[in-house]
Amino acid sequence: MLNLRTATTDVSMIKTQFPAGVHQAIIPNTGHDTFRAGVTVAVTEALVCSRYFLWRFVILCSTLTSLSDSYTWPLLVYMLLICVYPFTSSCAHTFSAMSAESYHICYFFDYGALSLYSLGCAMSYGSYMMPDSWVNSWLHQHFVPIAVGNSVFCTSLSCYSRFLELQCPQRSKALRTAAFVVPFIFDTVPLFYRILLFFGGGSTDHLSNHCYHLLFAVLSCFLFTSHLPERLAPGRFDYFGHSHQLFHICTVAGTHFQMEAVLADMTSRRAWLTAQGATPSFLGTFGALVVSLTLNLGIIGIFSAPLLRKPRNQPHVTTATACESKEQ
Repeated sequence: MLNLRTATTDVSMIKTQFPAGVHQAIIPNTGHDTFRAGVTVAVTEALVCSRYFLWRFVILCSTLTSLSDSYTWPLLVYMLLICVYPFTSSCAHTFSAMSAESYHICYFFDYGALSLYSLGCAMSYGSYMMPDSWVNSWLHQHFVPIAVGNSVFCTSLSCYSRFLELQCPQRSKALRTAAFVVPFIFDTVPLFYRILLFFGGGSTDHLSNHCYHLLFAVLSCFLFTSHLPERLAPGRFDYFGHSHQLFHICTVAGTHFQMEAVLADMTSRRAWLTAQGATPSFLGTFGALVVSLTLNLGIIGIFSAPLLRKPRNQPHVTTATACESKEQ
């Protein structure tokens, strides 16, 4: 496993204020003041979004007649997790500058929160949005267990990608993108099928919000991988308008439309789904959340342990020259 402490080596001027590996293409040419301003904006955005989703979550809980109604459990898990992932992101941006170790460990937790969010999406989609012909099928019955596995895959691969960030940046970016794309594709398989049914003359109920969510998801992926627009005009988007900021905005906007679509599907399909016996279980909702949370914390601990154990004065060795030469 490659050494993340190589991220503490200095690079030349403009970038000398930042450890190598910490300075990314998010803000291409910047100093401490600009960096702090960018982080402040990112933290503020994430906190505002987290409070918005928390407000919606509280309103939802106040309108439910009974929390013991198992039909609402997938929604409660989903709403809880969409509150958690922006808050975790704000914490990661806030505390990652404390040291090279905290920089990586904070983002390990950020990735873990996003993988749990993918699990919450799978629970809500599997419970409320599954096409009629798929209800009680093998995929429907195993949708959440597979999503738990996807969350473990997502956290493992995204955390591992950080060990390649300095020596193999392109491979690191590709692995991290794949880590989040795979759960997204799996979670949205029922939605893709419903869209195909729409083009085949099926029902259009609530598809508009789902389509808006997909649009913002595609935009988020594009911004995450392209680093536009700052790549075209370095220095002009240091404070506002850089890709990472737009990425956060698109992600949260997509989550908003997704939440509205899930709420609409849950309400409109309740009678039919209940009649089919497709009632969520405690094990398939809160139980799956606890299992996934435990596994993800274990993965984060495994990847964090080498960083916490290594003495600060121990020299490091770069071992990825072959990868560097290939990417050049």
